[in-house]
Order: sequence, then C-alpha cells, then structure tokens
Amino acid sequence: MCGPTTYNYIHLGNARALVVFDTIRRYLIFRGFRVTYVQNFTDIDDKIINRAAEEGDEPAALADRYIREYFRDADALRVLRASVHPRATEHIMEMQEMVRVLLAKQIAYVLDGDVYFSVRKFPGYGKLSGRTLEEMLSGARVEVDARKQDPLDFVLWKTAKPGEPSWDSPWGPGRPGWHLECSVMSSKYLGFGFDIHGGGSDLIFPHHENEIAQAEACEGASPFARYWLHNGFVTVNDEKMSKSLGNFFIVRSLLQEWPPEVLRFFLLSTHYRSPLDYNTEALGLARRSYNRLRNTLELIEEITGGQEAVPAGRLSKEAGDFRHQVLTRVAEFEEAMDDDFNTSLALAALFNLGREVNGFINREDFAQTPAALHILIHVRHYFTSLLEVLGLLPGESRELAPEYADQMRGVIAGLEAGDRNLLPDVLPDEPCALLDLLLQTRQLARQQKNYQLSDRLRDELREIGILLEDTSRGVRWRLV
Repeated sequence: MCGPTTYNYIHLGNARALVVFDTIRRYLIFRGFRVTYVQNFTDIDDKIINRAAEEGDEPAALADRYIREYFRDADALRVLRASVHPRATEHIMEMQEMVRVLLAKQIAYVLDGDVYFSVRKFPGYGKLSGRTLEEMLSGARVEVDARKQDPLDFVLWKTAKPGEPSWDSPWGPGRPGWHLECSVMSSKYLGFGFDIHGGGSDLIFPHHENEIAQAEACEGASPFARYWLHNGFVTVNDEKMSKSLGNFFIVRSLLQEWPPEVLRFFLLSTHYRSPLDYNTEALGLARRSYNRLRNTLELIEEITGGQEAVPAGRLSKEAGDFRHQVLTRVAEFEEAMDDDFNTSLALAALFNLGREVNGFINREDFAQTPAALHILIHVRHYFTSLLEVLGLLPGESRELAPEYADQMRGVIAGLEAGDRNLLPDVLPDEPCALLDLLLQTRQLARQQKNYQLSDRLRDELREIGILLEDTSRGVRWRLV
C-alpha cells in the first residue's frame, strides 16, 4: 500500500485508506492466507522540504517526527503494523539502479541532471486508468516543464536545489522522484508480480500509472501487480477532503471527541470504493450502531462468563434453529467480504447475527442449560472473530510505541514520594506492562479513597495520549 508523505498529521481521508487496507489484510489472514504487508513512508519530498523550512527544522528530523505521530494515530485506529515499513531515504541505491536500467534501455533520458521516463516508449501506458495519451494531456496532473521531450514524461531523478537534501548519483546530486519510490520498495519486499497494490483513487493517475510503467519497463515483463484496489474519497459536502483544499479533519483531533472504534466503524460503513461523506450526524449514527454490536457481545459474555467449553447436551428445537441461523449469518459475513471486501454488507450480517442472539437470549422461556451455553460459547467465538476482522473488537489488544514507556516513567517520576511507594522499585520496560502497572496503581488508589492520586494518574495519562474510561466492567483505555 502507498503510505503517507510525512509532513503533517494524518487526516480522515488518509485514515480511510489505512483502515480499509488493514481490514482487507485482516480478512485475508482470517481466510487462511499468508500475508506480507508493505506500507512505505515518503520521507523526502518537496512538501517535507517546504514544511521543514517553514518550521525551521531539518527535513529528516521533521519526517521522523511525523512518522512517530503517524504510528500514534494508526495505533489508536487499531491499524496493525505492516510487515515492513520501508522509508524512501533507505533505498536510494536501489532507486538509482532502476534509473540506470531504464537509461540503458533508452526508455529514460537525462536533462540537465534530471532523469525523465519517456512515456511514449512504453506501449502499455494508460492501461490502469483506461485513458489515452491524448486524454491525459487534457487537464492531466503532470509536472509542467517545457524542457521535457513530451509533456507526459515524468521525473525519475531530480536535481537538488541549493540547500536541499541530496544524494550523489551518476547524474549529479539529487533525490528520487515520488513515483520511483513505490515501484522500487514494493518490488524489493514483495517481488515483481506481487498480488495486491492499494491506495486512494486519486493515485490511479498519474502515480500508479507511472509505477506500472517504470517497473514493467525495467523488468521487461508484466504484470507489476496482479490486482489494484483503490478506496474512494472521504468528502465534506461532496467535495474531496484534502490538505490542499483546507477542508480536512485531523484524526488526532477527532479522537479527542470520538472513540477510535466509532471512527473505524464510520470508515467501514460503506463499500471501500464508494465515496464517504463526513458529517457529525453520520458519526453519531456510527456511535449508536457500534454500541449495538458491543451491547450484543456484552450480553453473550454475561451469559457465558469465562467458560470456554460446556458439553452440548440435547438441543431443543429452538436451540437447533438458533444454531442454524447463526451459521447462516456467519456465511453471509464471509460472502460479503469475499465479494470485493464489502464491509457494508458484512456489518449488516453482524447486525443480523446480533438480532438472532438477542432474540434467543431474551425469550421468556430461555434457560442457561448446558446446550444453550454450548451454543452461545461458539457464538461468542464467531462474534468476536468477525469483529476482530473489522478491527472493532472492544478491548482489542493494541501496540504501544516505545516512546510511551518513557512518557509513563515521566508521569511516575512526577508523583509525590508517598504515592510512588505504591509502585515497585523496578519498573517493567514494555509499554503495555507499564500501563497495566499504572492502571493497577490507580485502582488501588481508588480503593484507598486516594482520589487525588487516581484523578492525577487519569489526567496525566490523557496528557500523553492515553484516555481512561471507567465502566461497570472495569477500566478501558484507548489512544487519543
């Protein structure tokens, strides 16, 4: 998947791609596929250079900072870490090698230290977007440079301007073009001819079209990728959400108001290829809908408790019918996801499963017989497995980045000496273990009616981005 250019926080439009392809990955694993997932970072680019200049920072330092912030937001949205997160600046030599091959094949040319790909020398150009060369020239998103041999030619290597980061090359100091990065990194980690390439629909042309051209021209074979998946835009009043238009909503800010499960539910509520219009009413509906799923799961857990297995016993007709209905809903979920990952229909199947559960448990003659418990334990497994596929399982374990450990140690260091006595002398290194320790300490403080310490731990954890929610079933935490 084409990852972010790291010069700002991610907005909801960026988050849709992350959540969509994370869900596709989860479902493929659920169906038994072995998945290697690669998501790159563009950590050198004109936007990064310009933003660094505005902030008085070095481009590399700015990119590093926003990569850390990216992980904080992605973790909060329960986006699993990729198998590999390559950075463009770590693959300069491989990119230069692809440029050398294209020059040797005379499909590229050097112009004043820049290297351009000659589009008309690649006969398959346009096969992804379905556009002719003439259509592309009309209002196309191509770089305007009168020096080029053809307006459609795109840059592979850019000569560095004074003061810009650069790398030595046979064509002079410079840096790779944006399109080159993805072709090189995906081929390196997945091999040429890998299965799925994904990204937003705005990347079809010219970015993905250019990726195909340079990769297949270099390899002398096709296809570069077997399947191309593109998610639709998140819109605001039917206009694409983007930083350039100024109508974007930062995920970090939205997480202060909406739980991550609700944002994720909203992003999965329509088919990934369809546009999704942002408004608070839609998010409110997502919250109510998600709570229905969570309430169903809590009802099942209340009946089954922590039991993992109960002998089946003799099934009543009602229990037998219920089991058949449950298996039908699970099949509907899988059928929906098998049909181009239709999360909208998959969620409908989950709601139908919830109605079956509620109807079975809330019958006047319902009894917690061994047969009923046996079935409900299996239903709990189905329900949690399907929620996990969508990344919507309440309390799903999430990774905490290493920097959270340092921040939590800072919270502990700032406590009064008497309060620190509630903690052991040797603290764990792993961030989640350290958080568990702080949650236990907070619970102990509440039991001792030390509400000042309890509130302070809650407030200071929120300051570092960890929000605590006290519920009847205990404390829940989420990243904000």
